[in-house]
Amino acid sequence: MKETLRRMQEKRANEDRGFTLIELLVVVVIIGVLVAIAIPVYMNYQKGAADKAAQSDVRNAITAVENFYTTNGNAYPASAAFENQKLTLTGGGSTTQDLTASEGVTMNYVLVEGTNAPDTYRLCAVNAEGGSGVEYQYDSALGGSVEQKDVDMTTCAPAGAGAGN
Repeated sequence: MKETLRRMQEKRANEDRGFTLIELLVVVVIIGVLVAIAIPVYMNYQKGAADKAAQSDVRNAITAVENFYTTNGNAYPASAAFENQKLTLTGGGSTTQDLTASEGVTMNYVLVEGTNAPDTYRLCAVNAEGGSGVEYQYDSALGGSVEQKDVDMTTCAPAGAGAGN
């Protein structure tokens, strides 16, 4: 009898027994903590990517405006319309050029006519839908790179400045 009990105990000791409830709960809690950390970080990455899309769209628009200038007798587009994620640059006559913006990006182009100086232009964009609402601006009078600024989206001028500034 003792021999049979001993064999049964050895058999139980050698078998896989699985995980206890406490071990499973610890694993679930660890996974929950990791998810709680990862989701906000991922959301910030998405906002950053949407903001970079707006900045990239301004860079692409600079190229489109300069291309328009070169192919249309050294004249910048007189106006622009933004509709259905498309910025349409319009010049003298029926000359147009389209630039498609990234999803969620709103863009504007403003011609600044110079009286004693050549014409310049401003471009601005924001991704308010998926981004953090950061506005990007390029002013051809200043040159340089696309800058993150607080911008009046109707004039593409820094917020608080007049249309001519």
